[in-house]
Amino acid sequence: MEEIHGTVIIGGGICGLATALALRRKGLSSLVLEKSETLRSDGVAIGVHANGWRALEQLGLATELRETANTITEYHNVWPKQNKTTLKPTRKELRCLKRKDLVEALAKNLPVGTIHFGCHIANFFEDSDCHCTVLSTVDGSRIKARVLIGCDGANSMVAQYLGLGSPSHLPRLVLLGFTSYLHGHPFGTRFLRFASDDFAIGRMPVNENLVHFFMTRPSPSTGFTNESTAREYVLEKLEECPDEIAEMVRRRDAETKTVTKVWYRPPWQVMLGRFQRGTVTVAGDAMHVMAPFFGQGGSTALEDAIVLARSLSRSAPDGVVVDGSTSDRELDEKIRVALRKYIRERRPRLFLLSLESFAFGTLLTAKSLLKKLVCVVMLALLGNESRRHADYDCGRL
Repeated sequence: MEEIHGTVIIGGGICGLATALALRRKGLSSLVLEKSETLRSDGVAIGVHANGWRALEQLGLATELRETANTITEYHNVWPKQNKTTLKPTRKELRCLKRKDLVEALAKNLPVGTIHFGCHIANFFEDSDCHCTVLSTVDGSRIKARVLIGCDGANSMVAQYLGLGSPSHLPRLVLLGFTSYLHGHPFGTRFLRFASDDFAIGRMPVNENLVHFFMTRPSPSTGFTNESTAREYVLEKLEECPDEIAEMVRRRDAETKTVTKVWYRPPWQVMLGRFQRGTVTVAGDAMHVMAPFFGQGGSTALEDAIVLARSLSRSAPDGVVVDGSTSDRELDEKIRVALRKYIRERRPRLFLLSLESFAFGTLLTAKSLLKKLVCVVMLALLGNESRRHADYDCGRL
């Protein structure tokens, strides 16, 4: 079987669905290829800052999603070893969304048939004769795409095709989860960050009955054979936590906990890497997966979707890119120009975020005093203020 489409998106996660919806808002159809058999609504939570809410407003989802999550009003930082604590107002909008709520909101606003589930791409190549990219699935089907967008996560096959290489990871493990409180939790609307020498815990309220937490600890040099032993290793540090925090983690919802590494794409790859080849490009984690120290991974993926759809819509007069049936060279060149504009707009923003995140992560994990000093200086020059990132506005669709 062979299908022909104007725009094909590999990956039905947050960025892939957001890009499809942004294109839809601009009158352009797309096909999302998702290798899972069902919507990937698992996972835990995503902090969305003001810049992410601006993007959600452009997608038409902000009002609906604000009803699912309360506003976080304060940052509460505690360093017990230094006997130090700080309280700062958030000032900019920050809410913690369940990933499931965000993914389902994106998916339900797409036309039926936009997402092809169980579609595992085996390989693809650019065919200059028909001005398209030809994708082959593991079941033998072929799909031709005028535009191919890789939203297939940190280990993206599209990023590999572009020559970006594999992402790196910091020597840290992160335990993520939810804790439910049937009669309401007592934590108000504060984002708590409790940091010791070799572990840290964060707690973000989602609503009156649900909190999201993360717990992170340096990875041992020996590694782990399975997730269960990695989880128990991280949880060993609960004994050093206040009773309130330890109890929250111990009574976590069993079905939501997960352990993951801290992945990132080095800032020099973001600055110098190739994000386009012909009419193939990337967005979201495939483009710029970053360590979560400033909580901007999800919001920047939503920004990508807005900027990419806006750029592509300007290359498609009368929606001609939608059907993918034409082999017009002029249109092909317009699409290439549009993708170059998208990358030029996104690269400076993503580089600064990646650089700041990388410097902070290196500061936490480096053993060399010289490395730590360089990171401190770099963060001082950059400003080291996460609220500054929330001021960014990716613009209107």
